[in-house]
Amino acid sequence: MITGELKNKIDALWNTFAAGGLTSPLDVIEQITYLMFIHDLDESDNRRAKESAMLGLPYDSIFAGQVQVGERQIDGQQLKWSTFKDYPAGKMYTIIQEWVFPFIKNLHGNKDSAYSKYMDDAIFKIPTPLLLSKVVDALNEIYRLMNETQSSDVRGDVYEYISSRLQENGLAGAFRTPRHIIKMMVDLVEPNPDDVICDPACGTAGFLVAAGTYLKEHYKKEIFFDRQKKDHYMNHMFYGYDMGRTMLRIGAMNMMTHGIDNPFIEYRDSLSDQNPDRDRYSLILANPPFKGSLDADIVSADLLKVCKTKKTELLFLALFLRMLRVGGRCACIVPDGVLFGSSTAHKAIRRELIENNRLEAVISMPSGVFKPYAGVSTAVLVFTKTGHGGTDNVWFYDMQADGFSLDDKRTPVKDNDIPDIVARFKNLSAEADRPRTARSFLVPKAEIAANDYDLSINKYKQTEYKPVQYPPTADILAELNALEQEIAAGLKELEGMV
Repeated sequence: MITGELKNKIDALWNTFAAGGLTSPLDVIEQITYLMFIHDLDESDNRRAKESAMLGLPYDSIFAGQVQVGERQIDGQQLKWSTFKDYPAGKMYTIIQEWVFPFIKNLHGNKDSAYSKYMDDAIFKIPTPLLLSKVVDALNEIYRLMNETQSSDVRGDVYEYISSRLQENGLAGAFRTPRHIIKMMVDLVEPNPDDVICDPACGTAGFLVAAGTYLKEHYKKEIFFDRQKKDHYMNHMFYGYDMGRTMLRIGAMNMMTHGIDNPFIEYRDSLSDQNPDRDRYSLILANPPFKGSLDADIVSADLLKVCKTKKTELLFLALFLRMLRVGGRCACIVPDGVLFGSSTAHKAIRRELIENNRLEAVISMPSGVFKPYAGVSTAVLVFTKTGHGGTDNVWFYDMQADGFSLDDKRTPVKDNDIPDIVARFKNLSAEADRPRTARSFLVPKAEIAANDYDLSINKYKQTEYKPVQYPPTADILAELNALEQEIAAGLKELEGMV
């Protein structure tokens, strides 16, 4: 969560837009996003040039030499944030409006790319050079503070805080998954260079970015030196769907600035017949929206066959199973009600996961994880699509701390179960003898089936009661008498003073 000086700077930036005549929250967010992308494009280009130099690989900077902008040839260096940020307001405005903005709109000549699709209708709406100059100065200060903040999550927090203005104005209802929770989920499923990864409710593409980062960290040689795998990584690995064009635009830009050239990010209602995907992906990472109920008429009929319901959280689980190929893995976040709901649909989807596929883990998270945006209790499910069962034991973990306070402030704390969760999940054979009183343990499938496929950890966790030793009654009475005498003496002393 954004706090302190950084929060104040972002609030001040918002007020700057309002004072300059741009008051629509959606317009403000889009303009901030474009400018952040222009800044990040410069930063990521420099970073990728350095990485390529270290690896001994050739790298063609998008800013190198003369760059075609419309019918003009422009010196590429003039388009860099680090170059124009110090120009006088008038000159900066002209360069961004006439050169930089057309340049970023046409970065991908391929009109089928996700980026081109969602930049096609992008409009530069900042009305005056003075407002642009103030906004650029404010963003420079925000980036300085972000760089001073020793948190890998700060960029996501800034995006989320800016986007929260849409929520305040009733224009959106989703909330961001904290980046450390995303990283935990990615670490649990361990993406590999051959995966085809999808998030059917991608938002700003946080899960896809984290998966890409994991692959670069763990498979650097394959990603950078194997031509076929590099092409797969850049052009055929990442798929994201959402129903908000602003989110899709941010998602496409977010992926590009993280070095993934051509992700497939598309406008799609994943639960409807718009989504034909079946047996396609080897990995799904998602935190789907929990909107409550949908109109059954717009839900894909084959999802209703798995669990006849209008509840999105159940339908998305059925969707993940349909979209995954056999052997595909999934890590997703669900509200607690999915784990213990007693309706026919709740039981049907849990039975499907356990009896017809391999449910591996249920990680119960504390309700403060999504604060200040929501106080809902959630869990992470990890499963593999097999189509023929395979669940022997389900691993449960009772997460009690995620490294941050569980109130609205979400300040860093020492207690953090996430490293323990990842380590234990990767060595489940060592969990076999763990008692039910421990933080984590295994539960046999037969026991879960006998409990109507209930997956709430409290159904299986045993509480260890320690007997409390109280002093004898006579001692307690003697202590009370002594206190009474002391009070009486005190009252007598007070009377003497009156």
